[in-house]
Amino acid sequence: MERIIEEIRGELAGRVARTADELAARLLAEDPAYAALLGHAELCERIHRNLRQALEGMELVARGLPPVVSDAAATGTLRARQGLPLASLLNSYRRGGRMLWGALTETVAEHDPAALPRLLPAAAILWDVLERMTDAVTASYRLIEADRAARDQERRHALLDALLDGTGTATGLVSEAAAGLGLPERGRFAVVVLATAGTGPGRAVPEAGAAGPRVLWRLRADREVGLVELGAYGLGAVRELLGPAGVRAGVSPVVGSAGELARARWLAELALRTTAGAGAPETVLLDERLPAALVAAQGELADRLRTVVLGPVLALGPEDGRVLLSTLGAWLASGGSAAEAARRLFCHRNTVSNRLRRLETLTGRSLADPAQVVELALAHAAVTLRRTGGDPEAGGDGSGSGMRAGGGSGMRAGA
Repeated sequence: MERIIEEIRGELAGRVARTADELAARLLAEDPAYAALLGHAELCERIHRNLRQALEGMELVARGLPPVVSDAAATGTLRARQGLPLASLLNSYRRGGRMLWGALTETVAEHDPAALPRLLPAAAILWDVLERMTDAVTASYRLIEADRAARDQERRHALLDALLDGTGTATGLVSEAAAGLGLPERGRFAVVVLATAGTGPGRAVPEAGAAGPRVLWRLRADREVGLVELGAYGLGAVRELLGPAGVRAGVSPVVGSAGELARARWLAELALRTTAGAGAPETVLLDERLPAALVAAQGELADRLRTVVLGPVLALGPEDGRVLLSTLGAWLASGGSAAEAARRLFCHRNTVSNRLRRLETLTGRSLADPAQVVELALAHAAVTLRRTGGDPEAGGDGSGSGMRAGGGSGMRAGA
């Protein structure tokens, strides 16, 4: 094969140059991506260089040496940076390979038709060289794509942080951050916070869908925060979106501008902190948990409320305190029905009534007085949050087992 190519080197060089010119003209006429990016002279020169490199590669492979593909790699890097689609680039290499083989066989046929059978093994060598060249093009192109994607992701995270942390409002960059994320500056938004408990982003929560609102997620160390562009959807759509993912989540109220998202994030975190224990997955809307959220937002006052109202109960032995607090919780959850509370606790109604009378005696509060019921309900919420630290993944049933009066609030800012 080397001898045949050596014999036709002069004629082949001229035919390869014409092939490069023809392919450049075809690509510019048929592929808008090339036409928008390159002129004929530049594209022709690059194709000519690639075809010559392919021929040189054939000779190297025939001698048992690897082809040089550094120029192909450089082409992949250059075109990726210029924004040429990879499909267009690979198409040019495939077409160039077919046209090069045509130029080679035509030249041999004109020079010595009897030598054509001896050229056939060169076909396999040429396709091997072209495959290595396109592999090099693809690898270098994708490296640039990966780098660009990483930089885009970093920028996206920075823009999300600007909105969710409030730095965009402080620096006057709300409009820029919203535009960079493809969001309107005014609209209907909410924030959702998931407790990840170190499990990472493997929650399989969608970012967008035809049947739901768009969500932009930001993974933090101990939680995952989602900016929700509601559009015409209600907050119930967020609950439906999260349901299949099996997560614990807090959802803020609707806000009307991107500048209010930092406040919405704080409210979503409060909603999340009202979910207690490590039971079934739950998505909570803040407006469904306002009393508990109020307690969670005021750690020092919550600690005082817990001590003043339920201090005598918390001072009991662990089991006595747990029984009375779980009974109070069941009674509150049952709308003040002793019968329903008994059903929930698997005990007799009289048992519930006796426990509640003891609680009234210890606390000095009457369950017949609405104002004092409010105190007891808020204090119970404070005990529950103290038990779990405001963290839905911390475990516990909020019953106050092992609680003692006094001490710090044990709440954290965050989910």
